[in-house]
Order: sequence, then C-alpha cells, then structure tokens
Amino acid sequence: MTDDLLTVGTLSAAPGTKTRGTVPADLGALTVDIPLTLVNGARPGPRVLITAGVHGGEFTGIEAATRLASLLEPSQVHGQVIICPVANPPAVYQGRLGISPLDGVNINRVFPGDPDGGPTERLAAWLFAHLLDGADAYADLHAGGIDEVLRNFVGYRLTGDAPHDAKTADMARSLGIEDIVIGLDTKGGNSQAAAARAGIPAILVETGQLGERDPAAARHLVDGLHGLLRALKVLTPDATTAAPVREWVWAAGIASEQTGLWYPEFTAGDDVTEGQIIGRVIAPADGQEHKVHTPSGGRVFYGMHGLTVAPGTELAAIAIPRPRADTRAPS
Repeated sequence: MTDDLLTVGTLSAAPGTKTRGTVPADLGALTVDIPLTLVNGARPGPRVLITAGVHGGEFTGIEAATRLASLLEPSQVHGQVIICPVANPPAVYQGRLGISPLDGVNINRVFPGDPDGGPTERLAAWLFAHLLDGADAYADLHAGGIDEVLRNFVGYRLTGDAPHDAKTADMARSLGIEDIVIGLDTKGGNSQAAAARAGIPAILVETGQLGERDPAAARHLVDGLHGLLRALKVLTPDATTAAPVREWVWAAGIASEQTGLWYPEFTAGDDVTEGQIIGRVIAPADGQEHKVHTPSGGRVFYGMHGLTVAPGTELAAIAIPRPRADTRAPS
C-alpha cells in the first residue's frame, strides 16, 4: 500500500480510502465550493484527474463523473483518482451556458488562468494549481450545450514529444468512441491544451448534445471512463479489444458575420463540400437573408442549433480525415 496522503485544499483521503466533499475556491469577489471525490488506491500507481462541468448546460459528463465517483472503490484502484463533477459552479448552476454569469468569460479559453485576474481566470488558476498540478493524466468531459448539436468525439493535442503523444493517443482510443480529432499544436486556452503544455497527457471527451439529459449516454461514458482507467493501469486491465477509431484534424470553424436568426441546414455528423450552403442568417428587421457557406469540405462535428446569433457566434466546426503521412510536429 502506498503511504501517500491525497490532499486537495481542505479535503484528504488516506491510502485505501475514498473521501467526498467540497473545497472552497477564492475567486476574489466571492468564494465557490468545488465538489470533489478523492479515491486513494490501496496500491501505488498514477494520479488521474477527471473533470466535468467546465461549461454549463453540458450534462452527460457531469452525470457520468458523479456515477463514476460512486462506483470506484479504493481496493480496486492502483494510484489515485480525483473526480471533479462540477468544475465551474457559477456557469453550471447559474448560467447553464459556456460563459460564466460572473464576468461573461468562457473558462475554456483562459487556462491555465490568472490568480490575480477576474473571477473566471482565478477559477481556472485554482483548478490548475489544485487539481492539474501533480496529475499524470487528465480527462475533461464536455458535451453539446443546450443550443449545440454534436457528434461524439475525443480530442487531444500533439506536443512533438513522442512518448507523451503516444500515451495521449492510447488514452483517446481507450474510451470506445469512434472519432478522434487531433489538434496539431498546443496553442489556446482550453484545458487539454494548457495541460499538454505543462507536460500532462490530456484528452477532451465530447458526448451528448443539445443539453440532453440522457442516462444511457451517461452510462456509456462511465463504461468508457473505466476503459480509460484500465488503459492507464489504475484499474486492472482486461482482455477487451480496443474498438477501431477514425482520426481527424480540424479544417475550419465557421462564425456568424451578422446578428439575426439562424436557420441551419445540417446536423452534426453530416459530410459537406467546400462552398456548400449550410444555413442562413435572417435579419428580423427587414428579412434580409445572408447565406453561410463552408470554407472547407469535411465532416461537421458540432454546430449551433439555437435561433439567435450575433457576429462571432460559432456556427459549425469541420474536420477532415487525418492524412496518414501526417507526422508534422506542432508549430
């Protein structure tokens, strides 16, 4: 048995035990309580972090993380597992959207955060310092929000470090999700990019859409997370054969150029060609129509389903199959 005490803030779990509770995070103007489950295994192994609820209105990951927290037993665990089912309480409980009602900031654009910044930047910094620091692997669970259609996928970033990238690829394949979308660099302020820059193998897991509360989808994701923990040898590996996957790279994002009413002509998973009309923005004042064309062919992995949009609103994201000869290091 390992002698290491697992501690996050005011919460601790001795070896061979599980502790559930909340830890206060100081955001400057206010303090929020972050729910955590600490599972300190009976035997040594890696430390794995699983978060959900980074955005509001994304329920599949929150439910799956909560279920997993109840199911994991320290006697079965090699190493330590930290589960945070609601990483961003203001957005989850008050806003139910991608941005925080505290300051209008999308936390998944500002990682690793700023301890002296605004409330959302402080929360990102707190999560990075208290949860990500010391982790050997990280999975961040997301879903299509209340106004977003989405095809299930796993995402990760290439770092150019071969062992790191190989471990992350194995993590991505272990969940049993067919599509893997690979970022060719670690730029940006989302959680897995910032973790990758810090040397932590990290994956983004996107399952569910339209803010649906789907118990079957949550159970399926729990099964996938067990697969992830087996791949990391936190749980005892079994003889399960990994399902085949398809690898993609991002090709284009499409944003609205107008304020108006959005009428999409696609759904997640549709294949599109370059120049195809995928929707129209109608100005409610005069009925003027603005056609939206695709800048690239490929497959739509997620897109806007809500009616009202403003300039800059993300309407769709398109990926293309990863070229088999693509061995480029990130720029």
